[in-house]
Amino acid sequence: MSATKLNCDVVVIGGGATGVGILRDAAMRGFSTMLVERVDLGQGTTGRYHGLLHSGGRYVVSDPHSATECAEENAILTRIHPDAVETTGGLFVALEGDDEEYPERFVKGAAETGVPTSEISIREALRREPRLNPRSTRAFEVLDGTVDGWRMVWGAADNAVEHGGRVLTYHRVTDIEVTDGHVTGVVCYSEKTGESVHIECQFVVNAAGPWAGHIAAMAGEHDVHVVPGRGIMIAMNHRLVNSVINRCVYPADGDIIVPVHTVSIIGTTDVKATDPDHLDIEQNEVQKMFDAGEALLPGFRDARALHVWAGARPLLQDKRVSADDTRHMSRNMSVVKHDVQGLITVAGGKLTTYRLMASRVVDAICEELGEVRECHTADEPVATGHTYVVTHRFAEVEQMKKSHHGNPDPDPIVCECELVTKSMITELLEKQPTATFDDLRRQLRIGMGPCQGGFCASRTAGIAHEQGHWSAAQSTELLRLFMKNRWGGLYPILHGAQAREAALDEWIYKGTLDLEDLPVTELPLGSELASATRFPAEGGQA
Repeated sequence: MSATKLNCDVVVIGGGATGVGILRDAAMRGFSTMLVERVDLGQGTTGRYHGLLHSGGRYVVSDPHSATECAEENAILTRIHPDAVETTGGLFVALEGDDEEYPERFVKGAAETGVPTSEISIREALRREPRLNPRSTRAFEVLDGTVDGWRMVWGAADNAVEHGGRVLTYHRVTDIEVTDGHVTGVVCYSEKTGESVHIECQFVVNAAGPWAGHIAAMAGEHDVHVVPGRGIMIAMNHRLVNSVINRCVYPADGDIIVPVHTVSIIGTTDVKATDPDHLDIEQNEVQKMFDAGEALLPGFRDARALHVWAGARPLLQDKRVSADDTRHMSRNMSVVKHDVQGLITVAGGKLTTYRLMASRVVDAICEELGEVRECHTADEPVATGHTYVVTHRFAEVEQMKKSHHGNPDPDPIVCECELVTKSMITELLEKQPTATFDDLRRQLRIGMGPCQGGFCASRTAGIAHEQGHWSAAQSTELLRLFMKNRWGGLYPILHGAQAREAALDEWIYKGTLDLEDLPVTELPLGSELASATRFPAEGGQA
């Protein structure tokens, strides 16, 4: 098969927040730019974190430079991403038994780094957060917020396209071409069509996150040592808190609870991983999260846990600490120019500083060209409107159901947890005929509510088959893969009534649908994605 030929000035590898930010920035500065991503946008580290928009408070003692950058970028992202950011505010609280000197270091660090904070009384803290541990000893308010990472990334990508950028998802890079010491092109394999795509270019930006070392090696650069720092997070049903709750201690495991949309997320651990495509979830880490949550919010263990997952931070190896000590490696961003001209690697940083990282990368491109092109990404809003807090569909679906009251329902609800109707599924499949089950999950939130796909997944597979998008065999395989991935994030946290519901779900799929014994066929191209969650851990017991 002959390769599709494309050309542009800059190819960005990696569709996380940083990669999309670079695409947008470069396109706004007039560069012809393409982004290639092996799966969908925001499916790596960006889609696997706790949703915190940093105020900078977390780093005022451990990483002052990052603290200042976070404080400055917090204000910018809140302004340009109003549809993705919720300005919840946050609290840092010290508990009985914590290091009594740390709060003073926190206050001093905040003043030195420009992170706005002020101490409030415990009585006021409990008024704002009634579930907070009444044995808290000190409380400080900060400007933390929460972020819908997918909405942020999709918004930035749409804005980049408006400025002439181009996005190629499900395009896996297989080679970077170098001629006379300068990058000249990128070769990709389209996971959904099976075709080869060749892109001629002057610059390649390696924004592949924890996979950046692998990408750099394709161009012959073998000195990029990115350490994947694995962290687990658990989503709890309902908003247990109104604002972000941080424990006022040196950064540690389970010291933050973030309210995002309808859930609260506790995180995180920090352990060096060997393979960012296969991240284990250890049972002792799950218990550590529950213990930490119980300390901040008594009764936390009694709340319903929905799902546990793991993500990998892309940390450039820090020679000041042990090679395994990802907790204390710097979160600073790094923009690396290589001996191979035209190749730039970006790593480190946080989602909160994605825009700043992008601007420094494009500045480096301009410097190499000897040109001056101003960055305007902080000035032009990515989107308008505001983000939703509880559910963005309640009013729309309620109005539709009222108008059809007493008549046959022409558009039944398929996913009761997230209020997804049949027409939402069919319309998305019409726009994206090659969409997989996981594409439907991210864009419609199917299977992300309390039932975790127990009731809606089989209905969705049936609709996709009924509409002619998936064959019967494909529907079976996609359903089998989807439930496997959903259950992988359930088993480590099951207990009580939730365990009984999971047993019911398992009976439905294995007892009535006989899912395990149906004939096995090949999955549609692009649907077998690298798993980022593995439970039990390799060699462990479930």
